[in-house]
Amino acid sequence: MSEQEANQAVRIDKWLWAARFYRSRSLAQTAIENGRVLVEGQRVKLSRALRPGDRLTIRIGDDERTVVVHALDVRRGPAVVAQTLYEETAESIEARAARREARRLFVEPAQAIEHGRPTKRDRRQIGRLRGDG
Repeated sequence: MSEQEANQAVRIDKWLWAARFYRSRSLAQTAIENGRVLVEGQRVKLSRALRPGDRLTIRIGDDERTVVVHALDVRRGPAVVAQTLYEETAESIEARAARREARRLFVEPAQAIEHGRPTKRDRRQIGRLRGDG
């Protein structure tokens, strides 16, 4: 990236795509419109220009990241290059690790049933044993 490009502002949807948070610009635009991307804690429009030092909160599914913009680029390059465009905050990393651990420890209630859910035939047999019909 040239010095001239570094001094210019970049549209937020282009930057999110170049930084590889979203697979396409249209997905990035949808996320911005739905309020899943915040700049300095505020909802923004698609035309919002990013500058180095801006703090973004990005929610993708259950995952939420808080990152600080370090560099601007409109070209989508390799993942290694994309990771140099931002830095994730320490609090964000800790929160994601805690959520990951909570998901790992959570046991799905349906998994407690040894043979899975009863089939239609099983339900009929259970009903006969209870005297339901």
